[in-house]
Amino acid sequence: MEIHQLRYFVAVADEGSFSRAAAKVRVAQPSLSQQIRKLEAEIGQPLFDRLPRSVVLTEAGRCLLEYARQILASIGDARRSVDELKGKIAGDVAVGAIPTIAPYVLPELVVTFQKHYPDVTLHIVEDVTEGIARRIESGELDVALASTCQKSPTLRVEHLGNEPLLALVPEGHPLAKESVVSFDDLKSQRFLLLHEMHCLSQQVHHLLESRRLYPEVALAGSQLSTIANMVAAGIGLSIVPQMMVKHHATPGCVSVPFAEPVPERELNVVYNPLRFQSKAAAAFRKEAAAAISPPKFVDRE
Repeated sequence: MEIHQLRYFVAVADEGSFSRAAAKVRVAQPSLSQQIRKLEAEIGQPLFDRLPRSVVLTEAGRCLLEYARQILASIGDARRSVDELKGKIAGDVAVGAIPTIAPYVLPELVVTFQKHYPDVTLHIVEDVTEGIARRIESGELDVALASTCQKSPTLRVEHLGNEPLLALVPEGHPLAKESVVSFDDLKSQRFLLLHEMHCLSQQVHHLLESRRLYPEVALAGSQLSTIANMVAAGIGLSIVPQMMVKHHATPGCVSVPFAEPVPERELNVVYNPLRFQSKAAAAFRKEAAAAISPPKFVDRE
């Protein structure tokens, strides 16, 4: 069982395709397929069911996948630890972020980080909170940017600050003329929210329910940009993070602050304290904290 075989195996499992996996690990597909067959021969069982348009893990494949991820993560830790003996911040850092943070923070953060640390290669993954937590715990990710996240022995949450949430209304809506809105103003309004797999949706539902508001939800979307465009079309209202409004203003939408107490969401950086944390990963956490600090995104007044 070779390291590169495990790497190819994990890539096929993640991509669900031999061709996409080959492109991901930058090898020819015949070579990758041959190595998978060799691994299956050594294991003595097929690891994938080959379907017409995809491949899926067999029971043996699912069993091996957990251990393969752990082995590859440990090898990465060992390499980074040895590299740091040279006193140079270099290597790979796997970074995760939730979809309601990634497009507004990561582009500028990644550019700044790579200017400061040109010998570090970042690998970016966007996922919902549950997926981020799972990837952090397994070692697939070194560090991630998230909002609400449950602490555990394998998940350390460092609080960076709180971000205001804003009401997003159509340009011609009566609330668009107000300087502030209250939750009472939102009664009987139709809402456009993210799907409940997103922690922002869960936070907004909690805010509404805590004020005995149970609005009609006309959309459970997967992207804030879709929601903003539908708000602009007059289909409903939404509650969105401030960083979205600052970075991606949508024509036809007006953002209105809430009256005190202003609803907020947490902004956190998370990592696994039980795994080796390289100097490069620590440097990324520091840069992330600077990128999310006031006055850019977090209003603490």
